[in-house]
Amino acid sequence: MRTNTLRVLLSVGLLFIIGVFACETTDVDRTFEGPYFVRFTDSTLTYKESYSQPIPIRVHNVGPVSNQPITINYAVSGTAREGKDYSIVGTKGKVVIPANKSFGEISLQLINNANNILESQSLTFTLTSVEPSSLKVGFGPTGALGKTLSLTIQDDCLFGGTYTGSGVVSGRTVSVPNISITSADCKQYTLSNWNIGLTQFVVIGNSTLFGFNAEKPTLVFTDNGDNSLTVPAQTNGSLGTNGSLSGTGAWNPRNRQITLNLQAKVQIAMIRDTTTTYRDTTLRFTQTYTPQ
Repeated sequence: MRTNTLRVLLSVGLLFIIGVFACETTDVDRTFEGPYFVRFTDSTLTYKESYSQPIPIRVHNVGPVSNQPITINYAVSGTAREGKDYSIVGTKGKVVIPANKSFGEISLQLINNANNILESQSLTFTLTSVEPSSLKVGFGPTGALGKTLSLTIQDDCLFGGTYTGSGVVSGRTVSVPNISITSADCKQYTLSNWNIGLTQFVVIGNSTLFGFNAEKPTLVFTDNGDNSLTVPAQTNGSLGTNGSLSGTGAWNPRNRQITLNLQAKVQIAMIRDTTTTYRDTTLRFTQTYTPQ
């Protein structure tokens, strides 16, 4: 009786081991047989409407690189309005993955119609078909994975965005790109990296040295609601212990250009021979910020 039971257990164990090895061997030897497919690289994207650069929406080929172009058709839907909130650069509804490449791109350009109404619009891109027909759209039984991409366009404040700033320093115009202006309430704005070329060294006579070097402080200004701006009195460590800043400004609704007329109170070093004294002085200068 015990012998028969032992034989049964050994047989069951052997069958289990064979099954495991057979399964593992099958999984190891199994190779993906397709179908290969195309899909959006991302599933969601979010940009502020003030973003000025073209937005690349990438579609890629999940499979061997083709020596022929791959043409993918797509549809666009959503609450965003073409021509008012966005535009498609190039042929709308079609994106091509070039021969011997893995990616193609839809180029989307946002239109900044900032109106101080902080809402959002949406866009949904949906892949609809692909050539050659040996490829599929999206992954999975229903092709759902990677078939759509949702893009949110966040409204921005009237002056929000990226600017190029310029100003005249020592008789020459200095410009700095990629300066950010942001606001949480569309009333008070923060401007970063505002000191355009504001580094001056002036020698008076043979022994007096004036130096002013404010490195990338922030500046706060207020929208008065009538295209005029106010730079309230504010301090900044980069202006020195006793430094302060104030001024006025204006916004041009035609070209969306911002002009700031600033005055900075700073402490300068007066060096004569080996003696250094400090004196408060006021600098007045104008800076212009143009949307990129």
